[in-house]
Amino acid sequence: MALTLEGCRALVTGASGGIGNAIARRLHARGATVVLSARREDMLARLRDELGGRAEVLPVDLAERDEVIALAERAGRVDLLVANAALPASGPLLDFEPGDIDRALDVNLRAPMQLARALAPGMVDRGSGHLVFISSIAGKVSNPGSSLYSGTKFGLRGFAFGLREDLIGTGVGVTTVLPGFIRDAGMFHDSGVKLPPFVGTRTPEQVAAAVVTGIESGRAEIDVAPFMVRAGGWIAGVAPSALAGMQRRFGAEEISRRMADGQRDKR
Repeated sequence: MALTLEGCRALVTGASGGIGNAIARRLHARGATVVLSARREDMLARLRDELGGRAEVLPVDLAERDEVIALAERAGRVDLLVANAALPASGPLLDFEPGDIDRALDVNLRAPMQLARALAPGMVDRGSGHLVFISSIAGKVSNPGSSLYSGTKFGLRGFAFGLREDLIGTGVGVTTVLPGFIRDAGMFHDSGVKLPPFVGTRTPEQVAAAVVTGIESGRAEIDVAPFMVRAGGWIAGVAPSALAGMQRRFGAEEISRRMADGQRDKR
């Protein structure tokens, strides 16, 4: 059953910039009350002031396990969860310290699971609600230097599919949105990496539009990427070794190395 955004209460994690910022704006424009959550309280406050009414701020560090459950409690009634917050976790696994690995797992995978577990019962009791998980095309295709990030995004995608089946018939929907390379804002944009012309990018606003489409249509999964990037996901499902060879031939290792360098301070 589709959720009506007008009058609903939406919790958006990672709302302080990039994709989360665009999602919060889009939901607010459709009549939702948005609960804005991220680490940077000053950025959240600016967005809240810009939106005016129907916007609240709940700062949280999702790497702190106690804060995740506290966020669900502080948010109160939530009709819509958009689990968007993530760390880039780019680079070869051997370059990560154990604490870096745990932090990526906590923010990218554990926190969405725990928030869903905390918020879904209320939705089920009301017979209405929606859970949106922002995964990535990296949840379908692994590149060099993406083992940790792809591991979290593959995991999030699998979790969302299983949870969707668990909630069939309850009135609560589940959608996974898988962005490719996003320009103008966000982790990839901030890294400063230039892609080959044939790869292509999308905008945060297009991701936000996909979130609304998923909620209103009840779709299980939506890719937000140009054809060439989406095609990589299809090929990975049937011929992963062939795709890996193609990636190496087109310089994927160098692109991944530059992304890791540009995102190192966000681990």
